[in-house]
Amino acid sequence: MVKKTSSPSSSVKSAAASNGSAVSHPKYCTLVSTPPRTFDADVSGFRAAMILLSDRKWVNGTKLRYYFFTGSDGSPASWKGDATQKNVVKEAFATWKKQGIGLEFEEVSNKEDAEIRIGFMRGDGAWSYVGRDIIDVAGSPNERTMNFGWSIANDIDTAIHEIGHTLGAPHEHQNPNAGIVWDEDAVYAALAAPPNNWSRETTFHNIIRKLPVNEVEGSTHDPNSVMHYPFGAGLIKEPAAFKNGIFPAGGLSAKDKEFVRKFYPPLAPADYTKLTVAKSAPLDIKPGEQKNFIFKPTVNRRYKIQTFGALDTVMVLFERTGGEEVYIAGDDDSGTNLNSKLHLRLIKGREYVVRVRLFYSSSEGMGSLMVI
Repeated sequence: MVKKTSSPSSSVKSAAASNGSAVSHPKYCTLVSTPPRTFDADVSGFRAAMILLSDRKWVNGTKLRYYFFTGSDGSPASWKGDATQKNVVKEAFATWKKQGIGLEFEEVSNKEDAEIRIGFMRGDGAWSYVGRDIIDVAGSPNERTMNFGWSIANDIDTAIHEIGHTLGAPHEHQNPNAGIVWDEDAVYAALAAPPNNWSRETTFHNIIRKLPVNEVEGSTHDPNSVMHYPFGAGLIKEPAAFKNGIFPAGGLSAKDKEFVRKFYPPLAPADYTKLTVAKSAPLDIKPGEQKNFIFKPTVNRRYKIQTFGALDTVMVLFERTGGEEVYIAGDDDSGTNLNSKLHLRLIKGREYVVRVRLFYSSSEGMGSLMVI
């Protein structure tokens, strides 16, 4: 069983921000604790850092499908949410999409079709897997990838926060660039009390622990991020500006919007390159960026689609049918001495989309993609 280690209730955030009261322990969300990724000894620290910065992010252009457990689908009745709370989650998805990003979101009625599977089990906390962990770790259609453990009927920020985790965003208050020095005894005592009742391990994982520098995008701390917990007075020793607490403004901050637009910029037809058999297509992109390709086979046969060069990439193949993209296959070569490669039968006249995100390149501009 995975360990959940938890986003703040926006109703608490709003109250604290409006009346200046010291709220030391509102309800917080827990991240699911998964084993840290390790690398072979021949992978340099810088290369590993560049991979970790993007390895949980989705390839841009992906449609993420979400499902609400019903209690009549084989799931516990306690996982079912009412219409009001489900509408809040739908509005939260729309909030992220309104930033003009290339990702798409769609509610589905079959749990087997969903990457994001949502429950509303009271008392189980608010939590989510981060990014691609929802398929790489929590792959069973019978498992939740997100839960809301209290009523979010008037609490859209908690829903926005959890979806932020699903898009690959970590907790902002754990940003090592924040310079926060905790009064650790006070933090452990506050979180051990209701309403969170956390163990020391859970409090450490979600608050005290600093994120590795190589997992943080950007160099500055954003105390107004929707990914930031609110904290009341008496929990932070330094910086002095935070001794009386941190109360994020609510909603997406300017840096939240910058983050999601950087990794998932809007896509236009001009962003796609046509692939021709046996003709090399350059991968002239920087780490964290992505290139998109269209391929239309002229004969039915097995094709090899492969990257070339000293690259760490993730490559994903979709079939475009009726305006929809259906996932076919993918390969992630990051941290290895291999290249991303797909070898499968494609059908004449059909349209395929190849998306390649670059994690790291030892020589900028030296990579390419080819269909053979």
